[in-house]
Amino acid sequence: MSVDWGQPFDNRDGKIWYNGNMVEWNDAKVHVLNHGLHYGSCVFEGIRIYNGKAFKLTEHNERLHKSAALLGFNIPYSVEELNNACIEAAKVRNVDNGYIRPFAWRGSEQMAILTDKSSIHVAVASWAWPKYFSADAIAKGLKLTFADWKRPSPETAPTASKAAGLYMICTLSKNKAVADGFDDAIMLDYRGYLAEATGANLFLVINGELHTPTPDCFLNGITRLTVIDIAKKNGIKVVERHIKPEEFASAQEVFLTGTAAEVTPVGSVNGKYGNYEFRVAEVTKLLMSEYKKLTGE
Repeated sequence: MSVDWGQPFDNRDGKIWYNGNMVEWNDAKVHVLNHGLHYGSCVFEGIRIYNGKAFKLTEHNERLHKSAALLGFNIPYSVEELNNACIEAAKVRNVDNGYIRPFAWRGSEQMAILTDKSSIHVAVASWAWPKYFSADAIAKGLKLTFADWKRPSPETAPTASKAAGLYMICTLSKNKAVADGFDDAIMLDYRGYLAEATGANLFLVINGELHTPTPDCFLNGITRLTVIDIAKKNGIKVVERHIKPEEFASAQEVFLTGTAAEVTPVGSVNGKYGNYEFRVAEVTKLLMSEYKKLTGE
């Protein structure tokens, strides 16, 4: 269904950029009593690199800074320094096509809610990475179900931040979906409207128009924004609005977008809000093709 991760991530060759220096991959450690692990005070980005060029690199590192600010801390490296670190981390491991992950977290000075004396650590790792979903799943369209968990209100969590703690319910939902024979799960928001998948944004094609949930309580993805721009340039009307799960019945095509997912068609959604089938058809194929051209894949 999904990508084969291969060798464990704590036992690989090469180096990781860690607080301004290149260190051996297996030596890039943190203490077990660090705030990021215990209290979720960690932010991260996922960046694709295609043929040696990191896609939307600056946009991702700008968002990393914004995510940290929403969690109440400042990253001690500029966007330009992070860009250079990402390029260096990929280069040192000879990753021309794969993934780059910059991330920042609070350290181990305090093991409590208060963080006024906590240091901020930053690291960047890179590795080769194939398609997130199998070629067969992409050709037929993903099999999705509905998650039990909902995206929270922005009054209860910093939902505009790409923060580690916000992904706990995504992990729960993804694990259950895969255990039940699906590729992923669709999450509703706290009001009961469609939100996103566990790690990707959602689009419905309804009578030739793109309809996508308003990102007012979940991440407004960089790939999402890129695909919206591609659609508009190709004369496709884009409608951002609150969408009820029952409106899947009106959609002819459905697809997901994200750094990992890229543009991936959905073949079916089945679960407690209904059972729906979709085609992998013209609009989705066009956007997949144009996205590949843009990334240089």
